[in-house]
Amino acid sequence: MEPWPVIIALEHSPLAVWLRTSLAYPVLETLHIIGLATMFGSLLIVELRLLGMIRQVEVGALASGVLPWTLLGFLLVAGTGLSMFFARAAELIANPVFLIKMLLVMTAGLNAAWLQSRGPLDGSSMQTRIQAALSLLIWLTVIVCGRWIAYF
Repeated sequence: MEPWPVIIALEHSPLAVWLRTSLAYPVLETLHIIGLATMFGSLLIVELRLLGMIRQVEVGALASGVLPWTLLGFLLVAGTGLSMFFARAAELIANPVFLIKMLLVMTAGLNAAWLQSRGPLDGSSMQTRIQAALSLLIWLTVIVCGRWIAYF
């Protein structure tokens, strides 16, 4: 399937060419991984607390303490990911693993929005525990897909 003209134009833009032909791309990849580690690490701590595996800290205090790190990590991941997409737009848009990854990222975002919209986090709620486990599963799958993109 031929990529859309806008995708072709994006990939041939001066920014995209520069990203592909300089050290910018490996720098972006490195920052992407740092952002992912920051985001996932902070999420992991809160999700483990919601699942009852960490009990020493009150869930609200823990969540509010790590939320800035989660958001910072997500912004770094989103910004670097979008920049890397510009560099290889036609290739990525045709990659089924990339498309699955993007669908999972959207699903993770919807799950997080739903969890937050339900009010204060409550680790004793079965629904909250299910959403926490689902969040971990989704994000781990996003990480796997991110790694597998290069092989499809």
